[in-house]
Amino acid sequence: MPLSRRALLAAPAILSSVRAAGAQPGAPALSNISLTPEAYCGWPTLARRPNGELLVAYSGGRETHVCPFGRVELMRSTDDGKSWSWPEVLLDTVIDDRDAGLCITPSGTILVTTFTSLAYETTLQRAKDWPEGRTARWQSVQRRSTQAQRNALLGTWMLRSTDAGMTWSAPYRVPVNSPHGPLALSGNRLLYPGKELWEPGQKARVAESTDDGQTWRILSDIPLRPGDRYEDYHELHAVETANHRLVIHIRNHSKTNGGETLQCESADGGKTWSEPHPIGVWGLPSHLLRLRDGRLVMSYGYRRAPFGNQARVSEDHGKTWSPPITISADGVRGDLGYPSTVELADGGLLTVWYEQQEGNPKAVLRQARWHL
Repeated sequence: MPLSRRALLAAPAILSSVRAAGAQPGAPALSNISLTPEAYCGWPTLARRPNGELLVAYSGGRETHVCPFGRVELMRSTDDGKSWSWPEVLLDTVIDDRDAGLCITPSGTILVTTFTSLAYETTLQRAKDWPEGRTARWQSVQRRSTQAQRNALLGTWMLRSTDAGMTWSAPYRVPVNSPHGPLALSGNRLLYPGKELWEPGQKARVAESTDDGQTWRILSDIPLRPGDRYEDYHELHAVETANHRLVIHIRNHSKTNGGETLQCESADGGKTWSEPHPIGVWGLPSHLLRLRDGRLVMSYGYRRAPFGNQARVSEDHGKTWSPPITISADGVRGDLGYPSTVELADGGLLTVWYEQQEGNPKAVLRQARWHL
């Protein structure tokens, strides 16, 4: 992205407590975890169940970044990411099923989020000099449904499981979408900051559930900075701090601070929010995690050289953030990122993201084991 980089926030106190991931000891252990190398996999979310099982949901079965073949898949690990199960297909509509979010509720319910898209239709209309058979494949997908049926499938969706993911509800519509899904709060509330993707105005809003994710209502709107538009705010994610404040990060594409992460806060449970403001971080989108010791970790994709993923730490409930910690820096192009991070039982951190690598047109899922 041809966007300028702002100066990093100075945070000496935090920096002294963070061991840079590129230094030894503590360098991340990187590995590919995709089990379907013939398919493009993207936009994952990682979550840890109370029993320690790891889940990663993502858009799999794809041909490329935009295509009609996307479906929501899920893999599991019972050994902190040393090995992963064969992918389970949770949702495969006749159109493109994209970014998959995850949330484990206080009751143990698993929520998976996604959205559907028809962006591939424009790509198909402009098809020119494609490899043999590709046009025919895409056209055959379209024959499965009418245009009216495809239009009716556009939406922001959620699936729900109350038996550890052995069975799943039918997909049901929710008011907003964001790649990494909702947040479980104290007091058995769930909060879902996101975008009204297919509604006029595309507002950035916050939805709330008080019945374990079964139903959702709009709680509040994210305010706009003067001069900004909702069309420029994307891919929100939230965390509850140890002092019970709420922090939201926003992928920003406005003229002011374009390509940087914006942050806003709430002190009343999400009913009202401060005006979004830059935090000096170039990179997006951000995933937020509160560690057991109360510190916050934000992990985000870094889509310019050195391509990869970075993290930062806050020791003051999100008021300031440390200099960047490198999780990965061996990417070859910008088609990567959307990292999400969990804390393991031993205090280590595991981050999963997607990445298109050299010589392979199919993006894969990668992970890094690292420590602060």
